[in-house]
Amino acid sequence: MNEAALTFSNFTFTYKAQTAPSLYNINLTIRKGEKTLVLGHSGSGKTTLAHCINGLIPHAFDGASSGSLFVLGEDVGTLDIFSLSKKVGTVLQDTDGQFVGLSVAEDIAFAAENDCLPVDEMRVLVFDTAKLVNIEKHLKKSPQNLSGGQKQRVSIAGVLIDQVEILLFDEPLANLDPAAGKRAIELIDDLHKRTNKTIIIIEHRLEDALHRGVDRVVVLEKGRVIADMKPETLLASTVLRDAGIREPLYISALRYAGIGITEERKPASVNSIEFDSIALQKWDQSLDEKPSMEKTPFLLEIKKLSFSYGTPEDSPNRSGLVLDDVSFSIKKGAIAALAGKNGAGKSTLAKLICGFDKPVSGSVFFDGYDLSPFSIKERAERIGYVMQNPNQMISFPLIFDEVAFGLRNRGTPENEVKDRVEQTLNICGLYPFKTWPIRALSFGQKKRLTIASILALGPSMLILDEPTAGQDFRNYARIMEFVKKLNMEQGLTLLMITHDMHLMLEYTSQAIVIADGKLIADDEPAVILSDKAKTEAASLKRTSLYDLAVRAHIADAEDFVRKFIAYEQRLARLP
Repeated sequence: MNEAALTFSNFTFTYKAQTAPSLYNINLTIRKGEKTLVLGHSGSGKTTLAHCINGLIPHAFDGASSGSLFVLGEDVGTLDIFSLSKKVGTVLQDTDGQFVGLSVAEDIAFAAENDCLPVDEMRVLVFDTAKLVNIEKHLKKSPQNLSGGQKQRVSIAGVLIDQVEILLFDEPLANLDPAAGKRAIELIDDLHKRTNKTIIIIEHRLEDALHRGVDRVVVLEKGRVIADMKPETLLASTVLRDAGIREPLYISALRYAGIGITEERKPASVNSIEFDSIALQKWDQSLDEKPSMEKTPFLLEIKKLSFSYGTPEDSPNRSGLVLDDVSFSIKKGAIAALAGKNGAGKSTLAKLICGFDKPVSGSVFFDGYDLSPFSIKERAERIGYVMQNPNQMISFPLIFDEVAFGLRNRGTPENEVKDRVEQTLNICGLYPFKTWPIRALSFGQKKRLTIASILALGPSMLILDEPTAGQDFRNYARIMEFVKKLNMEQGLTLLMITHDMHLMLEYTSQAIVIADGKLIADDEPAVILSDKAKTEAASLKRTSLYDLAVRAHIADAEDFVRKFIAYEQRLARLP
């Protein structure tokens, strides 16, 4: 049997500022060469567990611990953080926060320079390490000019050069589009096979993380290990559903069809799972979901819009245009998704709609009016823009003042400000906290607060930039149900910039896809996410529901995806 790489024995940890433990009585052994996925909600203890493994606890975060933790046979209590860094290499969720060099080569070489290796030896080591992660052609580039996936490869190389035995990946998929995330999981798997290093992946996107196999999955809930199983065993159990963690969509579809999930069916992948095709076909035939054909007027119309920052190097297609002749329309009351890989032009399009930039050509019409003569302030009265990171939108220490800011800036009488702020806070579920300091809110509550600050101004449409980025399934569902409620009860039209395929499928009726500055699709999400060519062009990933339908020989796989989503939405409406 392999030696232990990590051993937690009755390990409990409590942060200095807290009274309850963040990790409670952890008993966990990970063997050398194993590839382990650590799964759990935000706040379940995943990050604390990682900090214990890489030494940030106790060297950067104070607290009290009991029990023991051994890394490669040594008690971490006897190791300083430098010594531990030679055993455990951590790839952070935010790769930008890990860069220290002006070039890729300098960044990879950082640890070797600290070890005072001879220059010639260091150059060979840097090149060989870069080649291991397929980044050797970019050694002279600045890390900041790379794509998200390339940045991650540089970060991996930076820890590999230290010859660490344990690689710890902290939510490697959080800031990547689906296609880049798929490549990241493939890279981690290839590294594991070539180096046989011990690999620990901390993630909450289970289906994506299982794109390549893992030896086991450890599930945390409220600081406790509630499961430590092979993927097949976990998927066949009720652990995920009991803990409120999203199971793979193809697993849900099979369960709805009455097909039991067992270990023997090999459920870890949509390509390996064994199932009764006839049963799935019958369930598909039992669903009679006809799309509504309501005739609703358009609220937002984009007509032949083009934009340039000035030089061909700034554009995704070398034409000089960041957006090139883009046209689409969104109906009143719709929820639409704007998708595409990083740099495709999504954020630029949002800026043009809000008036932050002016197009080279083309027009933006809103409720029948050409917005070209409208100022940014006048557009903001109709269209609200909510940024991805709520902390970038917050200006005041108190909740009430934050929501009141826009109204006061417009010169609204104070008695009306009070009424509108309180009404908006009530809509957003924040009224009980109206006198609280903003720092006391959770990330999800801050998201709602930034929406409230825009909502108080009375817009007809909201543009939400990556509303679910970095959120686990529980918080994702809370945010999206809140947004959906605004749409249904307040009549708000919503445009969401997103990479989240689940969001597109579950919550939107229209997906607008941009690639290399051009519109490549404007259709139902189920249709687009069933199209291999379009998903590849936009760095998305074809939904596993489509692949399941193809394997079951269902005649219309796109329609199967559409009906599955309608079925889940109907279930969500049941009391």
